[in-house]
Amino acid sequence: MSLLRSKRWICVAIWLIAFTGAAAAEDTIVKKFAGGSGDNDAGIVDASADTEIDGPQALTTDENGALYLLDQVNGRIVRFDPKRPAEEATIFHLPDELRPSDLIVRNSGMLVWDGTVRALQPATRSDGTPTRGLEEVSTRAADDATVMSAFAQMGSQPAGSAADLLDANTRAAAMRAPRPRARQHVASRGAGSVLVDVIPEDGRSGARLEVRDDGSADGPPRSQLHIKVRDRLGAVEFLEIDHRGRMFVFVENIPTSTGIAGAFVARYSSAGALEGIYELPLSNVPLSRRFVTVSGDGDVYFLRTQSKEVDVIGVGFRPLSNGKVIDVRVAVSAPRSKGSDEGPVTAVRPLTRQQVIETALAFEGIQWKVNPPAYGRDPDTACTGFSGRVRRPGYLHGKLQQEVRGIPYCWGCHGSLAQIRSKIERGVLAGNICTHNAPRSDATGVDCSAFVSAAWGLANHFTTAAIPAIAGRVANPSDLRPGDALNKPGSHVMLFLRFTGDRKAEVMESSPGACNGRVCHNVYPLASLLARGYQPVRFRALANDTSAPQVATTESPEPRAKRKSARRR
Repeated sequence: MSLLRSKRWICVAIWLIAFTGAAAAEDTIVKKFAGGSGDNDAGIVDASADTEIDGPQALTTDENGALYLLDQVNGRIVRFDPKRPAEEATIFHLPDELRPSDLIVRNSGMLVWDGTVRALQPATRSDGTPTRGLEEVSTRAADDATVMSAFAQMGSQPAGSAADLLDANTRAAAMRAPRPRARQHVASRGAGSVLVDVIPEDGRSGARLEVRDDGSADGPPRSQLHIKVRDRLGAVEFLEIDHRGRMFVFVENIPTSTGIAGAFVARYSSAGALEGIYELPLSNVPLSRRFVTVSGDGDVYFLRTQSKEVDVIGVGFRPLSNGKVIDVRVAVSAPRSKGSDEGPVTAVRPLTRQQVIETALAFEGIQWKVNPPAYGRDPDTACTGFSGRVRRPGYLHGKLQQEVRGIPYCWGCHGSLAQIRSKIERGVLAGNICTHNAPRSDATGVDCSAFVSAAWGLANHFTTAAIPAIAGRVANPSDLRPGDALNKPGSHVMLFLRFTGDRKAEVMESSPGACNGRVCHNVYPLASLLARGYQPVRFRALANDTSAPQVATTESPEPRAKRKSARRR
């Protein structure tokens, strides 16, 4: 009995409880798309130096169980039946000027995100063709809390205020307490509209979700769900209530030191009991925005892009028998990188986090007029292997002689903000997204690592493979501070800005796909970055700058007073 009482044995017992029980179902490939532009293909731009694979960005489902794939490279949305994958898919072509990165479907309407919400509907036709155009319609979707919550599940949400990062009076980076966690508004398939509050428990490793019917915001919850992970909770997002009343929650486990991050979907019974999990196979999968979706029948689907094909996976369910702690151990093949004593070296100048953030914001916020030499000729040079994909970044298409925002993405290009702006004004081509052509000497802008190099004040361009030579690993991802970075050597790098109120990572990056070919803000679930091989790093010139101390991402739940008063009644 003394052994049973020992702390070590209790931990082992909890682990065994979580991992024993009924056998887990295997993942299955529901539908496979070859790389290409045909009716049964999906657009894929394979990885190259300092670029990730660019492919479909979102997978979502409608109320009838059909799946929708946002085929960003080919500029279209593909709808198909996962129960009859061999049947012909329906293709909806996006408007030429639209380059969205996320997609949801509500009441048969397609809503996309390109920094704001846009509502689309198929163009009217009567010939029954499986290929149709989409046109934008006027709605108030951007003001709908349910729509905004649905997009925010995977990080498609407005960036925070620059004033929360920079203190003009003290001239220092000011990482203030994060914004309060927003109440989630969910339009479920099986129970209509519900409100969800996530309330921290057990330090930073657990939480309670209170689910209420819409219209009874201050009343007692219809369900209370409890979740606890091995390390620290990352994002916790309520996804769906299916037709059987089962509830599905997206959950992240963030390691407290260098270790393995994981993400899963937890399934609860209609009574609120944890039934098991769907482990998401994030390892070695390129970034996509909406990589998981749940149908009204309770099927969980995952989007996996590879260099030659795209798989839509039905994720297998792992039952849990009274599991108290959910422990996911995703195998990650860490990217190979040069050690700190290898690669190029550079002189490190005095630098503050304030300067890093100011520079980054300037790259993202700069306004400039697209003159004819910067725009280039029409038709523009096509990227090798992609007849419909051209050199010019997407956000510049059709913007000749118009004002645009942000420095363009340019593969292999680098320079300071002043140098790039001067080149554009002198008539140098703006941007280049053809990552499989030779880098162009007649274009200007920044790629991902050139942007981070410029933000860090470096005169030289340090690639993602060279960044480990000038930056140390941040062992605990929760210790990231403004001006640090998330680096995947040989692939991509992002400048870290802060944690959002719902425990996601707000970053700034230069990307041909995620940013539509420019420098932009983005928000990502942190585990989805860590599990894919991104490493939290700190530039050595910032090692002693504590002007922006890390702020705990565990917020005080706003509804506490209301809950107490409700109990007194």
